[in-house]
Amino acid sequence: MTTELSPTTPPYLRIAAELRGRIASGALRPGDRVPSTRQITQEWGVAMATATKALTTLRQEGLVRSQPGAGTVVAPGADRLEPAVTLGAHPRAATPKAPVAKPASSRAAAEPAATRRREHRESEQGLSRDRIVQAAVTVADAEGLGPVSMRRVATELGVAPMALYRHVAGKEELVDLMADRMLAGVPLPPAELSGWRPRLAAIARVQWGLYRRHPWLAQTISLTRPVPLPGALRHGEYVLASLEEAGLKSSTRLYIHIMMFALVRGIAVNLDMEANDQRRTAMTEEEWLAAQEGDMLQVLAGGGFPAFSRLMVEMGHEDFDFDLDLLFEFALARILDGLTPLLEPRD
Repeated sequence: MTTELSPTTPPYLRIAAELRGRIASGALRPGDRVPSTRQITQEWGVAMATATKALTTLRQEGLVRSQPGAGTVVAPGADRLEPAVTLGAHPRAATPKAPVAKPASSRAAAEPAATRRREHRESEQGLSRDRIVQAAVTVADAEGLGPVSMRRVATELGVAPMALYRHVAGKEELVDLMADRMLAGVPLPPAELSGWRPRLAAIARVQWGLYRRHPWLAQTISLTRPVPLPGALRHGEYVLASLEEAGLKSSTRLYIHIMMFALVRGIAVNLDMEANDQRRTAMTEEEWLAAQEGDMLQVLAGGGFPAFSRLMVEMGHEDFDFDLDLLFEFALARILDGLTPLLEPRD
């Protein structure tokens, strides 16, 4: 069935309906990037806030999703969803809902206490530090670092919280072990890769990709009070080995290592913040920035920020999408450019 629009239909719903139709017809297929908020404003002649509401509507319907580095794309399986019968209805509304299983905690509450104690003992027999760390990583990947606690991990493993303390001293050690596992598990660039610049660029991209896959990781590593984790040291070893033939003082080599770490981590901390914000608001960073544009223009209208005002005018002629991946590559290139006179001095 097709969606019927009335003359009084809000503009954002009209835009959502048209994009929904493109998905249903196959013009936009799963994985394809949908028009950005700025492109929507140009194509339909609407305000940024209206464009943002249109994309938010499609996201709530499960038709689009945010994809790091790509913006808003058509969600997997969106082309197989039934069109909404009425405007704004969820496209899955016509599909009968599958029975929802009761949470394990609810089932457990109805079981005899003796049975629960027996299951706890059986689960604890196979408990190990490795299983505990993996369970904590699974929670952090899905929900962020905040929900990770000894009690939550114990619940995931089906054991009593005190059972974890036989393997891990507490949450602080658990977080260190989580970070060490991630840093130790990622393959480093080839040791035979030559040249300080290709090597530093390669290790930085390895770390950025790791942070991308596990946004919480950047929050676990301190710049000023680092813990000597073997997984982290192997990354530092690669950087220092890349600088050994440059003839630099030891302190200079160490500062370069710390600077490279700070660059990647400094941008990566925003990945975790953005993931938490998306879970809370269901808006991408692009959509959030677009929603703030009206307030920004109002502030600039006072004339107190002429450089910003000129920038906004110029940006009106560009299709600029804020992207942390592009920011990382831009910053990495500038850092490496800045190191060139130091590592390749001219006589």
